[in-house]
Amino acid sequence: MNESPSKSTFFSGLDLGSRQDYSALVLTEKIIHNAKSEYLVRAIHRWPLRTSYPKIVEDVVHLFRRPPIQDSTLCIDATGVGRAVGDMVRRSGVNAKMIPITITAGHQMTRINGEYHVPKKDLVGVLQVLLSSRRLHVAKSLPEAK
Repeated sequence: MNESPSKSTFFSGLDLGSRQDYSALVLTEKIIHNAKSEYLVRAIHRWPLRTSYPKIVEDVVHLFRRPPIQDSTLCIDATGVGRAVGDMVRRSGVNAKMIPITITAGHQMTRINGEYHVPKKDLVGVLQVLLSSRRLHVAKSLPEAK
C-alpha cells in the first residue's frame, strides 16, 4: 500500500473587536494526507477588551517573526474597523501573506482588488461541514478552546 506523505500548511485568522467584542487570532494547521484534509487549531489568542489596535498590530508582527507561521497566510476580517487595522498590519511589514476578507450578507463570494467578500452563510456552512465530518480539531488544552 502506497501512502502519500502528509503536506502541512499554516494559516491564521484575525478578527478585530471593538470596546465590547474581543479581538482574537486563531492559528490553524491544514494537513493533507492521502487526498484528505484535516484542520488542527494550534493556538488561540484573545486580547483583553479595549486593547489598542496598535498593540494588536505589534503583537501580530511579533508572532509572525517565528516559525512555523512566518511567511504563512494571515486572513484579516476587513469588516468594520478591520479595514483600517488591516492597513496598519500591511504597513507594519508583517511577515505574512495577507488576505482581507469582508463578511457580507450576500449570496456568493466575490473578489475585488485582492479582497474577498464572503457571505456569512458560506463561512458558517464550511464550519458546520468540518465539524460534522470531524475534520476540524481544537485541542481541549488550549486556554480559549471553549
